[in-house]
Amino acid sequence: MLIQVFKPPPLLSFTQLVCRRDSRTLFAGIDYVISKGEIVQITGPNGIGKTTLLRAIMGLMPDYDGEIRWQGQPIDDVRYDFTRELLFIGHLTGVKKSLTPRENLLFLANLQDNSSLLEIDDALEQVGLYGYEDMLGDQLSAGQYRRVALARLYLSQASIWILDEPYTALDVQAVASLEALFVAHAQQGGCVIFTSHQAPSITALRVLPLNDCQFQSQLEEGDDEI
Repeated sequence: MLIQVFKPPPLLSFTQLVCRRDSRTLFAGIDYVISKGEIVQITGPNGIGKTTLLRAIMGLMPDYDGEIRWQGQPIDDVRYDFTRELLFIGHLTGVKKSLTPRENLLFLANLQDNSSLLEIDDALEQVGLYGYEDMLGDQLSAGQYRRVALARLYLSQASIWILDEPYTALDVQAVASLEALFVAHAQQGGCVIFTSHQAPSITALRVLPLNDCQFQSQLEEGDDEI
C-alpha cells in the first residue's frame, strides 16, 4: 500500500516573474521559491528593480507578468489574509519626525499590532533607544531615526518581514543586532526578504541576484529582434 505524504506548499513562490518600467525590462524569468525559516537577500545595482520586486511581492505594484503565490494560492485570491502576514519597512521608514519614538510606535500599533506601552518601551530599549522614548524625531540622528522603524520588528506578529535597505545609517553593533533578530525570526518559522548592497554576516543566507535575471531578459529581448 502506498502511503502519500502531504508536502505543504512553499511560503512564497514566483513563477516567470517579469517587470518592466516604461519600455525597459527590469528583470524577467524569475522562478523562485521561499520557504518558512529562510532569509533571502535581493541584490543588484541601483535601478535594477530590487524595490520594484519588493512592491510586487506585497501587491503594491500589480503591473507585472507571471505569478506570485502565498502558501500555494495566488496572492490576489487571498489578499486580506496575505497582507496580515506582512511587515514592510521601506527605505522611507514611515516614521514621523514630529512625533516621539514612543508616539510613532503607539500610532502604528493601533493600526495593527495593538502592542502595550510596556511592549513598545521594551522594543525601543532593544534597538538602543532607551532614554529617547519622548524625544521628538527631528532631534534624533539618522541612525536613531532608522532604529525607531526597526523597533516594529519586535512588536509585529507577521510571519513575512520585507525590508528595503534596512542597514542604512546603522552602526556595526546595530547591524549585528538586526541580523541576530532576522535569524531568530527565521528559526521561529518566519521568513525575511530584504535588499542591501552590504554583505551580511548571516550563515544561512540565500541570495537572489537580480542582475542575473536582467541578463537573461536582455538575451530574450535580443532573440526577439533576430
